[in-house]
Amino acid sequence: MTHQDMPTEGSFNKLIDEQLELAAVNLPALTPVHPSPVDHEELKAAHANIEDLLLGHTEVTPEMLEEMAALQDAPQLSEEELARQALAHGGADNDPATPE
Repeated sequence: MTHQDMPTEGSFNKLIDEQLELAAVNLPALTPVHPSPVDHEELKAAHANIEDLLLGHTEVTPEMLEEMAALQDAPQLSEEELARQALAHGGADNDPATPE
């Protein structure tokens, strides 16, 4: 193919747009369908936290009260233990060489 036979950029874009329009016309209309729980595992709601509770987005549950009580009863961590945990955690990039 010589340089003269090459279509211009504008005509190539027009050809692509025409092909996309033809494809869209030939596709059947898609209707949203909720997947059957038999076929798919249902997504569970996110674990509510204290912020959700304070903002009124959720009601307090017995599980949440148990978790809060366990956190209150947990022993205080020393500065050394906090530093050790921070250095052991790789952070968002999971790289222990750059602790967060």
